[in-house]
Amino acid sequence: MKSHLKPGTFGFAGLLAASVALYAGAAAAEYKGLPRTFIWNPGVVSLVETSSFNKEGPYRIGFSNASQADLWLVTFAQGVQWQVANRKDLIEKFIITDANSDPAKQISDIQDLVNQDIDLLIVNPATADALNPILGRVMRQGIPVVTVARRVEDDENFVSFVTASDAALARTCAAWMAEKLEGKGKIVLLPGLAGSSPAEARLAAAKEVFAQFPQIEVIDTQYTGWSPANGKQVMSAIIQRAGKEINGVWADSGLQASGSVEAFLSAGFTADQIPPHTGGDMNGMYKAALKNGFPFCGADYTPSMGIKAVDVALEVLQGASVPKQVDVNFQVVVSEGDETASVKADFPLKDYVAADKPDDFIMGHGMGPDYDPKAFKAEYPQ
Repeated sequence: MKSHLKPGTFGFAGLLAASVALYAGAAAAEYKGLPRTFIWNPGVVSLVETSSFNKEGPYRIGFSNASQADLWLVTFAQGVQWQVANRKDLIEKFIITDANSDPAKQISDIQDLVNQDIDLLIVNPATADALNPILGRVMRQGIPVVTVARRVEDDENFVSFVTASDAALARTCAAWMAEKLEGKGKIVLLPGLAGSSPAEARLAAAKEVFAQFPQIEVIDTQYTGWSPANGKQVMSAIIQRAGKEINGVWADSGLQASGSVEAFLSAGFTADQIPPHTGGDMNGMYKAALKNGFPFCGADYTPSMGIKAVDVALEVLQGASVPKQVDVNFQVVVSEGDETASVKADFPLKDYVAADKPDDFIMGHGMGPDYDPKAFKAEYPQ
C-alpha cells in the first residue's frame, strides 16, 4: 500500500529559480538540511507501507553488489560493511556477493542469497533490465528488496531505492556549464557506463538542460565506463578532431573527467587553455581543477548512500513506512569566481580538496575523518 503527497506544479525553470532564492546572500558552507531533491521535487513522493515485512530481529541480510570495478564502487561497498558493523546489534548475519559486472552472475548470486534464508536483500544492480525478473521473484517470495546506487525498471520489484538523485546532480552541473559558457559553444558529453541506470539518467537530464540553450552544440557523446584511462583515451581522440573548438566538457563523474584533463595536458594545452569541466567524486579531479585553474563544477554522487541503504533496510524489517526513493545529500563544489546565476557553491573548490589524501580517494564516503580505503576493516557478523 502506498500513500502519496500531492505534487507541485513547477518545472526546471522553477527549480533553478528556487535554487537562486535559496542561496541568495548565503555564505558557502556544507549543506546539512533535508535533501534538496526532496524539497524541490515537483512530482509525487510515495511512502511504502512495510508492516508486512515486520519481524523480530536480529536479522539475516544479503547484499548483492554489481562489482567493485572502480574506486567509487569500492568505497560504496566499504560504506555498507561499515554501517552493518555499526548496527550489528540488529544483524546476526550479513552475506556479501560481488557479480564482477556480470548480470548473469548477479542473478545466480541473488538466488544463492535467497537460498541462505535471508530476511532482506540489498542490491546494487549491474544493469537496469537484466535484474528485473529475479528481483520480482524475490519480492513475490516475501523477501523485501532495497536497491541502492542503481535501480531496476519495475517499481514493484523493490521496496525502496536509495540514491543521490542522478537527475539533480546532472542538471546542476549542466546548468552550470551552460551558464558559464553564456549559453553558447561546443561541448563534449562524457557519461559513465552504458546501460547503467545512473549513467543513462544523468545523460538524459543533462541533455534536457542543454536543449534549452539552442546555441550550445554537443559535438560528441562518448561513454567511458567511469574509468580515468578511458576518459583520457576518448578525449584524446576527440581533441585530435576538434582541438581548441571544444568549449566545455560535461562529465557525470570526476573519474573520467580526470582522464579528460590529462588528455588536454598531453595534447599540449596549457592550464589556462583547458575548457570548463564538470565531475565530482574523485579527489584527483578536485586537485587537478585547483592546480590548473580551469573553471570547474563538481557534485559528488556520494557513496554514503550505501550507509543509508543499511538504515533503510532495518526500517523495512521493523515495519516502518519508507519513501519509495530515498535521496541522500550531495555537496556542490565550484571553483573560485565561477559560480553562476543558478549554481552556487556549498564549498569553494579550495576548501573542499582533500590535500592530505591520494588522488584516487573518493569524496562523500560518510565514514569519518579517519577513513582509509586501503586499510579498511569492518567487524560485521558473517
